[in-house]
Parts: sequence; C-alpha cells; structure tokens
Amino acid sequence: MSYETIVYDESDPIGTITLNRPNDGNMFTPVMCHEIRHCIEAIRRETRTRVVVITGAGDRFFCIGGRKEGMEKTTLYAGVLPTLEMYEAIDRLQKPVIASVNGFAVGGGNVLQMVCDLTIAKKSAIFRQVGPMMGSFDAGYGTWYLEDLVGKKKAKEIWYCNPKMSADEALALGLINKVVADEALKEETRKFALEVAERGSFALASVKAAFNARHGGVNGLARMAHDLLLRGYLESEESKELSRAFSERRAPDPQKFGH
Repeated sequence: MSYETIVYDESDPIGTITLNRPNDGNMFTPVMCHEIRHCIEAIRRETRTRVVVITGAGDRFFCIGGRKEGMEKTTLYAGVLPTLEMYEAIDRLQKPVIASVNGFAVGGGNVLQMVCDLTIAKKSAIFRQVGPMMGSFDAGYGTWYLEDLVGKKKAKEIWYCNPKMSADEALALGLINKVVADEALKEETRKFALEVAERGSFALASVKAAFNARHGGVNGLARMAHDLLLRGYLESEESKELSRAFSERRAPDPQKFGH
C-alpha cells in the first residue's frame, strides 16, 4: 500500500504505520487522517498481521496534533479535521494496536496514543494536552479515554492546566505501559509486539471488543455480537437445522438446538 503522508510495512505478524511528516511534527492533515483510516481498514480485512504498531517518522516527534489545511470554511463536517475516523478505525480493528512513541506526543498525538491498546515510549518522550491554551479541545476520546487511564481528577488537571509529562511521569500515571531507552525503542517495540502476537487472535479480539463495548453503546455491542459471535453461530448445528427446516418448509428438530 502506497500513501502520501504515511508509510506502511509488514514484518512477520507485525504491521507498522509510520506517520511520515517529520518536518511538520508528524501533524495530522485531512489527507493523513483518511490515509490512516484507509490503511487500518485494509489491515482489518487480512489475516497476515496480528498486531499493528503506530509510530512517527524521525526521532523527535510522534505527533503534535493536527493542521487544519485544505478544508472548507464551515462549521459543518467538511470544516472539521477528521480525526474521529482514525480513532474509530483503531477501535473497530480486532487486532491490538501499539503506539510506539518516539518523541513529542502532544494534543491529538497524545489522544492517538491513548486510543491505541498499548503504548511503549522512549525515555525522552514528552506527553501533553494543549487544546485549551491554543484555542482547541478534544471532547470525546481525549477526555473519556484519558479519564479511564488516569482517573477523573488527574484527567481534568491534564486538560485544565496542560502540564508537560515525561515518559516516566506518564508511566507512573498509567497513561502508558512501558518506557525504554531512546536507542532501544525500535527493538523493544518489536519484542513487545511479538509478545502480544503470540496470544490467540480470537481471544484478543474478544477482549478488545469487550473493553470497547463500554463506550461503544449499540455499536460496541454489535462489534462483539456480529463480528465475533455470528460466524460461530452460523456454523452451529442449531443454525444449520433452522436453515434447512426453513428451506424444506418443515418444523425444525429442537434436539439440535444448543449444538
């Protein structure tokens, strides 16, 4: 897959999406948002990869938010940076997604790493929410998911006071999972991803769906029931007997129910 603002590559069971705008802080643009969503949706439809890693190009920035360029001047959807499409795609993806934070994760970049299932960061990485001090905000993934990670009081402090947090501070808060030496980030990310990839794919998909159902409402429940349970039911004796009975215009055999 070839893209303008991201790079995608696969290595064994790991697919890696690299935000590739290092000269502009790897900031989101409308094109990047849609390319990330498109890439994840393609990954969703294959079984080669079992874990996805998201990282930034270069050694300074993971992502420092979004740049609102090329959009219509309107308060409707056409004038809004389509970050939600990325976050929704990550949630829908049945495979675990690991953020490998290689530098500053600020604003939307910090929200992106929060939405990922797991986060590993190099020791010099910096995490921060800056919306209210720059004329912006993230009322949704950036608040609910942050509250889940660090608790309501701390989440409000992060949004109201906008402190800079080191990787060690982020780890202590529960904002991320691992901190490694700067020079070891790529190697340790691969080890982390391979560890996760050794677990059962269906089991991980089920666990991820269960976590997401809490915030997902009907969509979250449907992802669990439709994506994970329906296929198994269609292969059950109950489903097959009901289908045959309907086709043959006869009463089904209840002895086959529950099998």
